[in-house]
Amino acid sequence: MEDKSKLDLDAIAKECNLFDDTNEDDVVSKIKALDEIYEKDNLVQIYNHFLSICKTPNILSELIRCEDKIRDKSSLPVLIDLLLLNPDKADREEFTNVRVMCAKAIANLKDTSAVNSLLYCLNNKDENYKVRFACADALGKIGDKYAVAPLIDVVKDENERSIYLRESAASALGMLGDLRAIDPLVSILETKQGILDKFTFLKERVIEALGKLKLNNNERVFNALKRSLMDESSQIRINAIEALMESENPKAYNIIKECLHDKDNEVKKNALIALYNLSDRRILDEVIESSDYNDFLKMEAVSIIDEYEIEDNDE
Repeated sequence: MEDKSKLDLDAIAKECNLFDDTNEDDVVSKIKALDEIYEKDNLVQIYNHFLSICKTPNILSELIRCEDKIRDKSSLPVLIDLLLLNPDKADREEFTNVRVMCAKAIANLKDTSAVNSLLYCLNNKDENYKVRFACADALGKIGDKYAVAPLIDVVKDENERSIYLRESAASALGMLGDLRAIDPLVSILETKQGILDKFTFLKERVIEALGKLKLNNNERVFNALKRSLMDESSQIRINAIEALMESENPKAYNIIKECLHDKDNEVKKNALIALYNLSDRRILDEVIESSDYNDFLKMEAVSIIDEYEIEDNDE
């Protein structure tokens, strides 16, 4: 393994044919082979230099993948430069994936100095929604509380063209765990929308976020989750069961138990699993022995007991 103390970065770029993009596959192969020649510190220098001079999307994507494997914070400035890139309109779509990959790589570095750049892209309504989506997700992963207010603004914005962005912002708020998110998130659950509306998926992300906040003493949250158990969407009902299970609210058990009579078998199954996690085998025996529950639920209870007994015997 060769380890040079002083690298001729331009010469290495020439060896990789970096300026000849007529055969992109050949350039990518040469870049992949660099880790067989250079040590980690030198690889980072090479990748950073290549990212700063390369103009070809496919090659840039490979370089970002290489950077992301190492995750060295010295790569942050060049990744931010690419994220903030404003390519010509003709090339904008080609560079979208590059910039999305940059946001993901920046998130993995978990450096709060990137927050302002991520917020700049997030708040730009003329920006490609995929880039904004990736930036919202990155803000949640980095975990800086400075991002909470802008993410709340996105979640609340009913004029936002991309519902997917609002979903990502809701998920990010769940990761951040800031209690300022409670009111805007609950307000979304309290809004009535039809099952065929894309809004349904936003409500799913909101419930997941509220579940992560562990709000066992918040009655407004508890009541919103309870109402969600009557939503037309079975997935929303399932998400609400999980959030109630994790809420540690003493009333959650009895509320979830009512879902054992839901019209959807998957909802029943998830309710049974939640009740088992909240208590013990007694709920399974009750389901098996009582005539109040259908055969599907009885079979699920037997299946959980079989798994439980196997694990118990193994111990």
